[in-house]
Amino acid sequence: MMKYCLIVLMAVTVSSQVLAQEELSFEKAVMLGLENNYDVKIALKEKEVTEIDKKIGLGALLPSVDATYGRTKSVEDVEQQFVNENEPRLIEGANSTGENFNLNAIYGFRYDAVVAMKRLGKLNEIGELQAKIVIENTVAAISTGYYRLVLELERNDLLKETLELSKQRLDIVKAQYELGGTSKREYLAAQVDYNTDMSQLVSQEQVIRNARINLNELLAIEADTQFAIKDSIEIQEDLKLGPLLDRAFDDNKMLLVNRREQNVAYLEMKELQAQRLPTLSLNGSYRESVSNSDAGFLIQNKRNGFNVGATLGINLFSGFILNRQVQRAKVRQEAQAYVLEQYETQLNADIYRAFNVYENSKRRLEIEQDNFLVVGENTAIAFDRFKSGLTSFLEFRDAQVNRLQAETRLIEAVYSIKVAEVELLRLAGAIYYDSNSSPILN
Repeated sequence: MMKYCLIVLMAVTVSSQVLAQEELSFEKAVMLGLENNYDVKIALKEKEVTEIDKKIGLGALLPSVDATYGRTKSVEDVEQQFVNENEPRLIEGANSTGENFNLNAIYGFRYDAVVAMKRLGKLNEIGELQAKIVIENTVAAISTGYYRLVLELERNDLLKETLELSKQRLDIVKAQYELGGTSKREYLAAQVDYNTDMSQLVSQEQVIRNARINLNELLAIEADTQFAIKDSIEIQEDLKLGPLLDRAFDDNKMLLVNRREQNVAYLEMKELQAQRLPTLSLNGSYRESVSNSDAGFLIQNKRNGFNVGATLGINLFSGFILNRQVQRAKVRQEAQAYVLEQYETQLNADIYRAFNVYENSKRRLEIEQDNFLVVGENTAIAFDRFKSGLTSFLEFRDAQVNRLQAETRLIEAVYSIKVAEVELLRLAGAIYYDSNSSPILN
């Protein structure tokens, strides 16, 4: 493991007062982002929906039970004419009451419901994987944004060092000019170079503010929130193409989603085909009723008992609609197989591309490390010679600019390796988050 320290600590001045800032480490940034990031929150809620859908589907495999209770009452004037009586009977305000209770249970077994449960289970797995994809992408984005801020802060320090050298040169040339030891042209040139470096530093402050805003957006906190960044970029030397490819085809979450989608397409077809099979329904009921009447021969009637039955059914013809639905499901399954193959090809190419960037950035880093040592020594020599009057301001300025460019390329090479590393780990499915510990990238 190589560790290239890009240690930065910036103070923020507000109303001419320096405020103490809370330090933000990479691990804390990830935990804060996963706690607040809206994409993560939405993904977790959508995962809950798929879990609920799976539980709803379970209801198709369970019996349904209904209970009803009814009560009636009527008051009527009744006139009854009997065969063996000459005069009719008149009953005013005759009361009639009725009361009944029914309990019905139905259980229908359908094989397509069993297949549907398997399909909903796969959809639930897809929901879990999609939530993990969002978490992986969020961790990767926070990693890139966090280390981009580290890089820009380090670049800011380089510009400050460059500005300090330009200030020293300006002071020297100014003193020489006032004593008549140099021309006004050299004095003005030193002033112009100093102003140029000052302008670059001001522009860099804007870049840093934007980098902070971008990171704060990922963390879902206020855009003007200030954190002290004191961290280092650690890069891994042991990433190998073969193991990355093997792991990617086992753990890449989007690849797993596509595989589940293929399973879902297959189960959808089997679910439709199962509708051709017979269905069996079992039903049972319990009924209890009581009726009372002041008129008629039957004053009270009570009943209670059980009923059971079974129904066997099969679809004989549905206008070829089911056949067409099965054909469509087969086509969709074949299309999903192509989608899976396409993503496997894309994943393989993405890993090769990211690994090429990773390897190239490592080679660049070796070159820039050697070049940085040479440029640093050359700048020191050029500055000493300039103070002694042995070299022109143009030669010193060239050495100064070369030093700034070399240092910038060095830190950008480290950042480039880190970005490629994060992308490789994301593609390999090696970025995950343990709620009981820190984010893990391995």
